[in-house]
Amino acid sequence: MKYALQSRLSRPVALVYRGPASLPGCPEAVADMLAASHWDFDIHFTGPRERVPLSQATLARATLYAQPGGDTLDAAYRHLRDQREAIRGFVGAGGRYLGFCLGGYLAGATPGFALLPGDTDRYIDTRRATVRTEDNAVVEVVWRGRPRRLFFQDGPHFEIETDRGTTVLATYPNDAIAAAVTGFGAGRVGVVGPHPEATPDWFADAGLPFPHGNDRLPACGRDLAHDLVNAVMAR
Repeated sequence: MKYALQSRLSRPVALVYRGPASLPGCPEAVADMLAASHWDFDIHFTGPRERVPLSQATLARATLYAQPGGDTLDAAYRHLRDQREAIRGFVGAGGRYLGFCLGGYLAGATPGFALLPGDTDRYIDTRRATVRTEDNAVVEVVWRGRPRRLFFQDGPHFEIETDRGTTVLATYPNDAIAAAVTGFGAGRVGVVGPHPEATPDWFADAGLPFPHGNDRLPACGRDLAHDLVNAVMAR
């Protein structure tokens, strides 16, 4: 069996991009988060140096494709533009796309995969943005009505129509959209500007205060990442 994507047919296959359009640690954090969800994914890294290549044939065997964080949008798109139509075809035919930070930018159109009913832009450039630096930071969001603090590194906001089957999961303090799920063809697209998949060591390595939780409010954003997964996987 060439890529071992058919070894457990009863489990949904999740592909996580790992390669030059991502940064070390980002794909692994997304994969760990997916493994901890209740969906029992059969998870594989995909990319130019992985055993599982990113291609139309590979995507055809998958349920979900996740695009993790990375460096700059233009550089990442140069690495991925040859897969643009394969990714659009996968989602349009019923696949699920998850985009975290740079993966959220790439769901937009300028440049990107054009999976959203609109486009993306930098949150730090919005009016009344609470974060203005390109460096690592902690950003406040309101996720389904509850305030949370998440790891952030120059992530997007989403300039999308909200009357076309779009669910807004989270907003920044200035009401810009921070996370949303929307339809594309027969599939669904989930995007988030901050990093709810981040683990405590991300905060420690960046010298950032860890957002401590309590009995009602978890400290880490993994519960929010799982909420995003559940929303994008919903029928």
